[in-house]
Amino acid sequence: MGLQCGIVGLPNVGKSTLFNCLSNAKAQAANFPFCTIEPNVGTITVPDERLTKLEQMVKPQRVVPTTIEIVDIAGLVKGASKGEGLGNKFLANIRDTDAIIHVLRCFDDPNVVHVDGSVNPVRDKEIIDIELQFKDLESVDKKIQKVDKLGRAGDKDSKKATEVLLVYKEHLEKGLNARTAPVAEEDKRHIADLALLTAKPVLYVCNVDEASAKSGNAYVELVKAAVANENAEVLIITAAIEAEIASLETFEEREMFLSDIGLEEPGVNKLIKSAYRLLSLQTYFTAGEKEVRAWTIHKGDTAPQAAGVIHTDFEKGFIRAEVIHYADFVQYGSESACRDNGKLSVEGKEYIVQDGDLMHFRFNV
Repeated sequence: MGLQCGIVGLPNVGKSTLFNCLSNAKAQAANFPFCTIEPNVGTITVPDERLTKLEQMVKPQRVVPTTIEIVDIAGLVKGASKGEGLGNKFLANIRDTDAIIHVLRCFDDPNVVHVDGSVNPVRDKEIIDIELQFKDLESVDKKIQKVDKLGRAGDKDSKKATEVLLVYKEHLEKGLNARTAPVAEEDKRHIADLALLTAKPVLYVCNVDEASAKSGNAYVELVKAAVANENAEVLIITAAIEAEIASLETFEEREMFLSDIGLEEPGVNKLIKSAYRLLSLQTYFTAGEKEVRAWTIHKGDTAPQAAGVIHTDFEKGFIRAEVIHYADFVQYGSESACRDNGKLSVEGKEYIVQDGDLMHFRFNV
């Protein structure tokens, strides 16, 4: 689907270490600012226990998971919106992504220099927010100048656009992100072409020390308080632990390591799942002897749209979909048993696909 999450943060907060744990691509993770120059892109497998269960039940010849793309973007400093450091490039790279994973340093370590001399995740968050807000203000002001002329000439849609843009302008000037602006959903179309940086959905990742891996620390609580009004998820991860887990050769070794430190799953698994949700994505499955496969769709997609992910001909010639809910398939054990127990439904073009549906499409081209 080509959707991307961009990992952002100040230099030396653990972005590239996390990216290396997520991806087979190996970014340079040296202990100095601007260790990442060009954005590294990694195609990441989305962990899904349901796929493992289906593999055990169906025993296919192969299993294909779903994926998302994660982009490691260069560390930012104050003045990026004015072109400081790699500012312009950094901001352009963020604009190309669909959602933001904002990594915040929430650990003390005298051996890891902080670009601003001390650890303060709320200040760090505000530094990046301000730079993004400045850039968004620039975009909003330019569009106001353009549509205001049309509005004064009598164009009603342009008048409405000006009203909406002025709401965003006032909001941004208060140091608030565009995603929290009091604008009706239908009016957001007036900023769609701007790809505002602070309108993108965001996930905050608190990179903590090993002792805080399970329950966080005082820094994490400060972050949670600072983002309380953003309706954003806050994850706790220890990049150093994730690097150790990634270096282990076998699944059994990783499970033993996790057990020893009291964690149920690697933090990067939680991060990938959260990033997937952040992009408003969900999964449906196809299951047969040759292949069990997870397919990525948007939340709210209809059956024909889901079929089109497999092949455009499936959507064009869609007739119907045979659907089994995942929980029913697990309970009854097979497609035939679900059919016999009335748990296989035949759905038409209006059906909204549910996360975890097992689907078989009928089409004619």
